[in-house]
Amino acid sequence: MIDLRLLRENPDRVRASQRARGESEDLVDSLLAADERRRRAVAAADTMRAEQKQSSAAVAKASPEQRPELLRGAQELATQVKAAQARQTQAQAELDEAQLAISNVVEDGTPPGSEDDYVVLREVGEKTRLEAVRDHLELGELLGAIDTERGAKVSGARFYYLTGVGALLQLALLQAAIEQAVSAGFTPVITPTLVKPEVMGGTGFLGAHAEEVYRLDADDLYLVGTSEVPLAGYHMGEILDLSDGPKRYAGWSSCYRREAGSYGKDTRGILRVHQFDKVEMFSYCPPEEAAAEHLRLLAWEEEMLAKVELPYRVIDVAAGDLGSSAARKFDCEAWLPSQGRYREVTSTSNCTQYQARRLNIRYRDADGRSMPAATLNGTLATTRWIVAILENHQQPDGSVRVPKALQPYLGGRELLEPKR
Repeated sequence: MIDLRLLRENPDRVRASQRARGESEDLVDSLLAADERRRRAVAAADTMRAEQKQSSAAVAKASPEQRPELLRGAQELATQVKAAQARQTQAQAELDEAQLAISNVVEDGTPPGSEDDYVVLREVGEKTRLEAVRDHLELGELLGAIDTERGAKVSGARFYYLTGVGALLQLALLQAAIEQAVSAGFTPVITPTLVKPEVMGGTGFLGAHAEEVYRLDADDLYLVGTSEVPLAGYHMGEILDLSDGPKRYAGWSSCYRREAGSYGKDTRGILRVHQFDKVEMFSYCPPEEAAAEHLRLLAWEEEMLAKVELPYRVIDVAAGDLGSSAARKFDCEAWLPSQGRYREVTSTSNCTQYQARRLNIRYRDADGRSMPAATLNGTLATTRWIVAILENHQQPDGSVRVPKALQPYLGGRELLEPKR
């Protein structure tokens, strides 16, 4: 949820954010009107309750002759108070609905526009150029690492098996990510992958992206598309102690996405799939530290990309492609030789206080006041990285060089060789 104080004091900033996202400015006016109706309803109900209190005191002090008439007045007043409370409850519900309809206010400097309006901040490493390029699926099949045919047979399109060195490579990648996170002070967490509606909704995934989410109707639970969701819910309804710095978690989980609307896109291999594993960084910090923490998360992502020796670029994502919870987002995109272009492998978002307001996650500031915390997230490694690792480190004979940083997790193996 956006800050109602910001809305009242600077509605034009919220309107500008909506324009930058390509979303309706009318929602701002609707929220302002709902806020005013709720404040009027609260004031009216408070006045009625004060009158009721005075009436009760008068009845208690009244003589036997006066009491019947005063009791009739008190009963009428009680009916009016009940109606005023009902109007207050309705006004609050309308305010909540209007507040939930507005996306987070974008951070200053965020590029306006839609998916293709990102700004490239930097390119790192030399793009891999090969005379004969095998894509990741051909390499994976040569290595006995990826089996999409049996994945489809068992589970349907966009499912797969990682087998042999494929399974070992994913475990190596995720273990290296966890080790890096722990070294940086993160607490490792293996999270639930099913969450309640209030947690999924609280993180902002049941708005425009609801069609991407798997739901178990019989249990009213959702399968998470990222451990950001259970890590955000971890401290739901709590007051955090952030006096010693941000609380940082690294969540390892399987993730599930319906990939609705992606029919015909990236159907080959494991670039866009329904199930994958990921290590996700998640941070709680005071709002004034969020921008700096965001850059730290990005730096940790780039450190991990350097370890697996991938050429990549960093982009500043445009406002219309942020998702409702993020105020700013940076993506790292690895170079894919088979496609001759960069593809996303990490994303880090500063969600400011948007998720914390929805989930009632607070901290105490220097004056001891309870305030919504800021939340941030960032990918540290995921199954998709296997695509870039195989393609960028392939050799002419179909073998794949193992990045040095991953070799200890693969028993010292320097090369993945085709099965004979």
